[in-house]
Amino acid sequence: MDKAIIIKNLTKKYKLYSKSSERVLDIILPKSYGKDFYALNNVDFEANKGDVVGFVGINGSGKSTLSNIIAGIIPETFGKVQINGKSALIAVASGLKGDLSGRDNIELKCLMLGFSKKEIKTMEDDIIEFAELEEFIDQPVKSYSSGMKSRLGFAISVNINPDILVIDEALSVGDKSFAEKCLNKMNEFKAQGKTMIFVSHSLGQMKEFCDQILWLEFGQVKEYGPVEEVLPQYKAFLKEYKDMSKKERKAYRKKAISGS
Repeated sequence: MDKAIIIKNLTKKYKLYSKSSERVLDIILPKSYGKDFYALNNVDFEANKGDVVGFVGINGSGKSTLSNIIAGIIPETFGKVQINGKSALIAVASGLKGDLSGRDNIELKCLMLGFSKKEIKTMEDDIIEFAELEEFIDQPVKSYSSGMKSRLGFAISVNINPDILVIDEALSVGDKSFAEKCLNKMNEFKAQGKTMIFVSHSLGQMKEFCDQILWLEFGQVKEYGPVEEVLPQYKAFLKEYKDMSKKERKAYRKKAISGS
């Protein structure tokens, strides 16, 4: 099958500084300051065209970092990232400018994606209607609730008709009826054979919607396979992890990162 996403030996490294002066010193002096933090470390991942892949993992596992790299929002530090097609990220407030109105944000985001003003004008009404923001579309986005921002971001992304759709916790805010509306739209895309990445804490949504599950643990791939195989393993792990003490979790993290 044709590959939509090919990722090899992907690493994303950040520097953590205990104080702001360390950041400046790290730039101007040869001595290294700060501590290296690997949000992702040596990740291999491939998805075929038409795959619907769920990303799972406890907080800090690298799900959003990987999603942002696939969507082209942030660059990788090392490794190969090949995205075959146009990708779009749906996340709360992703790419939205707070001082601009909802309407201006639609135009700005679509212009950045290469659409002409004429094309945007044609799409605008459908985006506003899908987002259910008719009364608020000319208000500044900074006045929107998190649910309203998510609705606007989702409406823009699905109406630009991307080849690869990356949904990062976008259904975790807002009302249940809009979440169902979004899931219906995602099922339309699934039927069209589009590739989707789905990040959610709702394992029920994962089970219903995804074909494959990528389980990330502290920036590394723990498991990757069919939803019926990986999701039960992850649910069992969550139960065990929840019962761990703070000391036990720290030891588990150290062991998982070292690979021992």
